[in-house]
Amino acid sequence: MEVDVAKANAELAGKHPKEIIEWAASLGGKTIVTTNFGPFEAAILHLATQVKPDMEVVWIDSGYATRKTYLFAEKLIADLSLNITVYNPLMSAARRDALMGIPDVDDPQHEEFTNQVKLEPFGRAMRETAPDVWLTAVRRDQTEFRKNMEIVTQDKPGAVVKIAPVLEWTEADMQAYLDAQGLPNETNYYDPTKVLGNRECGLHNRFTA
Repeated sequence: MEVDVAKANAELAGKHPKEIIEWAASLGGKTIVTTNFGPFEAAILHLATQVKPDMEVVWIDSGYATRKTYLFAEKLIADLSLNITVYNPLMSAARRDALMGIPDVDDPQHEEFTNQVKLEPFGRAMRETAPDVWLTAVRRDQTEFRKNMEIVTQDKPGAVVKIAPVLEWTEADMQAYLDAQGLPNETNYYDPTKVLGNRECGLHNRFTA
């Protein structure tokens, strides 16, 4: 699949996320939405399933989510009837904890830890699900790197088309959507690859499209 990225971004600028997802679905390829079931994730999952109820939802479960996040995920999967596919690291969290623990962000082992719990399972998910279009919930207001992202990106012809429907929404916009739709939020979330909320884990600056 190939898209005119410049034209698409010009047309989609300022559009409601649901309109952007409808545009993504209109491309005709296989579309997936990825999630970590973290803060405000219910919004994009609700938006995506409003457009395509059986859209495949891919969850990269690092094994380090909080108990509340796992309970939140199970409830949202049931409430939205999500077509969920879960990818886990090749090594269990218990085994990894015994061998290396959770390295500090300044520890040389942190890069390998991030690769094991997030990047490798994500790459495996992308190979096995083989999407044409990837929907992600990244927003400009989250990190410095994301401020300069575009709604639509494609690294090269034939590569997956990465689309960020809520890129231009703020945290307040996300909360307003959750409130309007009666959706829950999950704030008791922990990502051991980021530690700090405004830090990139490597997924979006490595898998650019």
